Amino acid sequence: MAMHSSSLPTVFAALSDATRFAVVERLIAGPASVSDLAAPFSMAGPSFLKHLRVLEDAGLVSSEKTGRVRTVTLVPARLNDVADWFAWHRREWDARFDRLGALLNEGDDQ
Repeated sequence: MAMHSSSLPTVFAALSDATRFAVVERLIAGPASVSDLAAPFSMAGPSFLKHLRVLEDAGLVSSEKTGRVRTVTLVPARLNDVADWFAWHRREWDARFDRLGALLNEGDDQ
C-alpha cells in the first residue's frame, strides 16, 4: 500500500467541492482578495467563507489580513503531496501493466 500523508483524505475532501476546486484553480494564478475570489459565485459571504475555511483547514490556502482586506494565497506544497500520491500510483499501475504485458507475450512465444 502507498505511503502517504495522513492528511491527504482531508485535501481530497476539500478539493471534491466544485466551488473550492475553482478557488484553488484561481489561486494558481496568484494571491487574491476574498472579495475577488467570491465574485464569480452567487452565494452569501458567510457561505463562501466556510469554503475558504475548509481549504485553510486542509492546508491548501493561507490568508493574511492587511487593513480591511483579507488576501488568500495557495500553499503549493499541499498540491505537491497530491501530485506525489498520483505519481506513486501511476508507477505502481505502469509496473503492473508491464508485468501483465510480459505474461501475455510469454504465451505468444510458445
